Amino acid sequence: MNLRHATLHQLRIFHAVAQHNSFARAAEALHLSPPTLSLQVKQLSETVGQALFEQLGKKIYLTAAGHTLAEACADIETRMDRLSEDLEALRGVERGSLKLAILTTVKYTVPKLLGGFCAAHPGIDVAMVVGNRENLLQRLANNQDDLCIMGQPPEQLDVVSEPFADNPLVLVAPPDHPLVGKKRIAPKRLASEPFILREPGSGTRLTSEKFFASQSVTLKNRLEVGSNEAIKQTVAGGLGLAVLSTHTVTAELALGELVQLDVVGFPLIRRWYVVYPRGKRLSAAALAFKDWMFEHQPKAGRAR
Repeated sequence: MNLRHATLHQLRIFHAVAQHNSFARAAEALHLSPPTLSLQVKQLSETVGQALFEQLGKKIYLTAAGHTLAEACADIETRMDRLSEDLEALRGVERGSLKLAILTTVKYTVPKLLGGFCAAHPGIDVAMVVGNRENLLQRLANNQDDLCIMGQPPEQLDVVSEPFADNPLVLVAPPDHPLVGKKRIAPKRLASEPFILREPGSGTRLTSEKFFASQSVTLKNRLEVGSNEAIKQTVAGGLGLAVLSTHTVTAELALGELVQLDVVGFPLIRRWYVVYPRGKRLSAAALAFKDWMFEHQPKAGRAR
């Protein structure tokens, strides 16, 4: 066995098959014909001297040798990506790529920052994924992005987290709610009110429940909704109250579709963080965007 005879092309093809668990899907992803792809994998297997896949029924599975080679391919791909970043860095921040993962709540502000950044640096290719906290934690653990933008940084992962903007949470109600217009509403007054909550694990929900627990109030959960947009519509429809980021309800408050209640202790002040794995070497583009966020941090609307 002499792996020096293996080519990067063959390793890339094998890695694609391993990731897709399918020769056909890998061929489609790489824009290769299935016979060409199969031949390359066969030649690589002969170079390794061991079978890389086994077929059981219509499914293929990695052999022990295949698993070992797939891990090596992932390392090689990471190193090649780093090499590309290093070479781009030598050309300055005007070239390169940037991969972001942002929390759903942040989609109301970060894309605006990103738009300004891209206008200032048109040579940078940008990809952005929007997800909930669970999605972002998984991507962060797998080091899939350059930067993650989220609320509470994870305690179970070894990461660098830098706060770059305030994220005030306000309590909103439909315009015809009996508490609209009342001053300094005591939190205990809300014990009997139905609430529309985000899914368990949501940073907004955790912060809200922690605050009301400190006031000896257990929130009455009427509905759990998976998006801020759906929560706003549900509250506007009169089904309950909700705690949301000021940034997400600016338009609705201005139009009178929702009303911010004057509750003692609100707004609850959270922070937004830029997060990445400790030890990760940020590209020139990632460093430039991180600096851009701090220089152009979003301003929340003034609580009324």
